[in-house]
Amino acid sequence: MIPEMPTQTSISIVVLFGAACALLIIATIAGEILRHRLARHGAHPTVETYVTRLHSWWAMVFLLAIALLIGRTGVILLFAFASFAALREFLTLTRKTKADHWALIAAFYVVFPLQYVLVWLGVDGLFSIFIPVYAFLILPILSVIRGDGRNFLSRVSETQWGLMICVFCASHIPALVTLDIDGSTGRSVLLIAFLVLVVQLGDLAEYYAGRRIGKKRVAPELSPKTREGILCGAAFAAAIGLMLFWITPFAPWAAALIALVIYLIGVGGSLVLSAIKQDRGVKSWGHLIPGQGGFVDQMDSVVFAAPVFFHLTRYFYGG
Repeated sequence: MIPEMPTQTSISIVVLFGAACALLIIATIAGEILRHRLARHGAHPTVETYVTRLHSWWAMVFLLAIALLIGRTGVILLFAFASFAALREFLTLTRKTKADHWALIAAFYVVFPLQYVLVWLGVDGLFSIFIPVYAFLILPILSVIRGDGRNFLSRVSETQWGLMICVFCASHIPALVTLDIDGSTGRSVLLIAFLVLVVQLGDLAEYYAGRRIGKKRVAPELSPKTREGILCGAAFAAAIGLMLFWITPFAPWAAALIALVIYLIGVGGSLVLSAIKQDRGVKSWGHLIPGQGGFVDQMDSVVFAAPVFFHLTRYFYGG
């Protein structure tokens, strides 16, 4: 039986939800003011993208808050659904032949559900290696026994990395609720809020600063991200981590440092997925949110940061 969420944890979630809504209200008002001021010159692409991102944030905050309040069940179901949708988006853009059908069936109907069952059971020693070891070994065998060696390496790699990013990495977000942390019984669900808020708010700061003061792009052919924007985003992410240390088992300085690390990993993940999109010749992974793409676009930074955050927390603070 799943234990009832402690009242103190529920109160913390409500406080976080209220603070996130207050920030979003301020950001939304600022965006609408900018939109109104620039309206005489026509729609401004940067401002329109910024406002659209805020709209998607409203939806994400509400969904995440509801899932966190429900507890372990709500969190795992929410991210399992997001993983399935993201994997479908990812593999839709890959090149497959009939020889890959068994591997794809196994990926969607065996590997994906089994990974989340292992997360549910809290078998962290197994769900941390199940996909990158066992699935990576078995799926190529299912493809090769069909006897088609054309573009074999690229076909197999696409399926493996779809699982790695959309299922393995993403599943480490709800896996945070399974951590047994000394002195924080029942509060591990708040680690998800810490991860998402730090990485996403850092991204939002990077986006705004990068387009206002950014000059030197870090990967000019792949992304508009700039060094100046990333530095601002990193500073903002560390500040958010410091302010949110009270919902974690971390000391204030450790919360700021961990926030900085996971933000930078998230930036790297965003760049990697930008490179994959360019390789596939698309601007976004799907059409979940007009102008903002699909599930993979919304999760890119967080999913790369999730395994790093999970293992740092487990190694240094796990019971």
